[in-house]
Amino acid sequence: MRKRMKARAFWKTVHRLTGLGADGYVRDQEAARGPKVVVLCGSTRYWDQFQEANLYETVAGRIVLAPGCNLKQPHPLWADPAQADRLKRVLDDLHLRKIDLADEVLVVNPGGYIGESTRREIDYARGLGKSIRYTHPVDGEDGRG
Repeated sequence: MRKRMKARAFWKTVHRLTGLGADGYVRDQEAARGPKVVVLCGSTRYWDQFQEANLYETVAGRIVLAPGCNLKQPHPLWADPAQADRLKRVLDDLHLRKIDLADEVLVVNPGGYIGESTRREIDYARGLGKSIRYTHPVDGEDGRG
């Protein structure tokens, strides 16, 4: 059985929402939903910039999804070239799943650089209707620097 809101509580809610206006209502709904989830995309050659972006997004109150490893730095897990190739394919797919989970994408692109893998991720995110931000200006509207 559905519990009815008391008249006083109902009118307080109506007053609050009408005082906020339509934009305020949307902001109120977004705030009730919780923090935004942002996924970081870009070349891991800019690993330090990824860490910086993660820091700033976290401090801004967002949940951050980011690459978990940097195949450009030596590590025993991907020392064998065949293993590194297999791992890259797995990690690329995993990153697309992170884009699925995210509310928005932040492209880490120092100097406007966007490589082939990042372009593919941007196209994938656009296809899902995700909003996309960039850490640095890009040439053209499509984010292809």
